[in-house]
Amino acid sequence: MKFSSSILLTALAGCEAWTSAPTVNSSRKIFSSLKSSLNDSNVVLRPSGNPEAFDSHKIGAARVHRYAREAGDSEAEYIMWYHGRNVELDSDSKLPPLSTGRIGRATSRNGLHWEREEVGSASEDVVGVSLGLNNESWWGFDTAHVGLGQVLLPMSTPAIMTDGGVYLMYYMGGSFEETPIDQYLDKEVEGAEKMTIQGMNMKIGVALSQDGVAFGRVEGDDPSGAIMAPYNKSDPNMQDMTALRDDDGSRLNLEEELYCAWPEVVVNDVVAGDREEGTAQRNFYMFYSSMMKATREKAIGVAVSDDGFKWDKRGIAFRPESEGMDDAGCARCSVVKKAVFTEEDNWQSADGWYMLYEGVSSKDGKHRVMAAESNDLREWTKLGVVLDVGAEGSWDLDGVGAPHLLRLDDGSTRMYYTGQCADGKTAIGVAKCEDDLTKFTREQATLTFSE
Repeated sequence: MKFSSSILLTALAGCEAWTSAPTVNSSRKIFSSLKSSLNDSNVVLRPSGNPEAFDSHKIGAARVHRYAREAGDSEAEYIMWYHGRNVELDSDSKLPPLSTGRIGRATSRNGLHWEREEVGSASEDVVGVSLGLNNESWWGFDTAHVGLGQVLLPMSTPAIMTDGGVYLMYYMGGSFEETPIDQYLDKEVEGAEKMTIQGMNMKIGVALSQDGVAFGRVEGDDPSGAIMAPYNKSDPNMQDMTALRDDDGSRLNLEEELYCAWPEVVVNDVVAGDREEGTAQRNFYMFYSSMMKATREKAIGVAVSDDGFKWDKRGIAFRPESEGMDDAGCARCSVVKKAVFTEEDNWQSADGWYMLYEGVSSKDGKHRVMAAESNDLREWTKLGVVLDVGAEGSWDLDGVGAPHLLRLDDGSTRMYYTGQCADGKTAIGVAKCEDDLTKFTREQATLTFSE
């Protein structure tokens, strides 16, 4: 049955970024709202002007890293991975109206002017793609669309030891399996009980690369090849989790989920020396977007791992708050270690973590970037809105989200984010603060696009 995009958009209000004044806890001075701009001078990447490109319709979820070519080298290269969708995928009325589709790459010398990867992986069916649809395994979880979660820098893990390290890309995907659309709705929509949708039973996977351009999938323990699947008590492939315990020995009470998507993975650097005492945290933490089956609540879950490949769920990191600007849901996040910029002009790691995430407001249904902080990656304190939607007439007035932070050599911090305008088009923009997350302003960028 064919159905209107309005029903899909209602169903996915907590999935895609997209006005009232921001709400910030006045007792907190760490964060404040970004100023809005009436133009698009802070846009750094738009959908491609080539109609045949994989990202010609929508783009989103920019993840940017900065590499020095040699130690002490002042010249650096910026690399952006992002996902995009073309008209062909978007015209399929059975897929959710997201910006997911395939994952590509772009490069820059200053983080503002970007050139798209023209070739991409030779094994993909579309030019310029680093990770595309899974065309080799018909049973795979990622045959219909894929979306970017996070890319970890070249590194060695307890499971992978190489001289140069590897890139680990955490991503999500959806298949052509049809699921009832009404199970994703938090209110009744006439006729929805007769409709189905493809690609919403999303799961999380991981892929590896030696050059950051071409990625190969790593098959996970789930029969679909995923490393993380939504918890479902009736699924025979799910282990009995009724007796599952947390790392501190407490009993877990996991809730059933409808999807697992938008993974954010961080390496925990505070575990050394604690393991023998039984108080150690895991090496890797994954925060992912999910929807609770029983309540339709959109929340952020957390899982832990020792090697980055086998994961143990640990429940919900945090939920919407009835009085907050995230009362309609919490989604896509980015987590960074706290840091201070020293007198020697370098960043020094500090205790604790920041999380930036999308909060959905029931007042207007729009997404805003919000913040939280934690000392242990498990207990989080919310700090309020840090990036509001743009003012009337701006390119990002209909929603902002998918934040990603990058600390720069001058002591400032840049935020890359996805914005959406009134007609549903998306782009990647930048905002900046001068002293580590105290006050952001939308950053000006003179654009030279590589179409």
